[in-house]
Amino acid sequence: MTLRSSHEKPVYVRLREVIADAILAGRYGDGDPLPSVRALAAEQGANPLTVAKAYQGFQDEGLIVVKRGVGMFVASGAAARLRTSERQAFITSEWPLIRDRMARLGIDPAELMQSA
Repeated sequence: MTLRSSHEKPVYVRLREVIADAILAGRYGDGDPLPSVRALAAEQGANPLTVAKAYQGFQDEGLIVVKRGVGMFVASGAAARLRTSERQAFITSEWPLIRDRMARLGIDPAELMQSA
């Protein structure tokens, strides 16, 4: 896991993306422990308070659960819920920009699919 290079986003948002990507990729499955705040902060070169803020957002959304004295774990069904929300965000926010750019560049979607 590494922070994405998009520096226009706050660090805690980039950390959330790193964690979400790891869950979606299956590196952390339902019930799996997540790295401690300190471990993830050291790995990512981030402030532990920033990592805690990223984890808190996932906890608020019910995507991770905290077991006091034990650690943080991926909640049951977290990957499916993340996939649904990421898909919706892509369709409503990212896809229109991509579609418009393709139109400006004269890229035919069928042609694009053939080149993949």
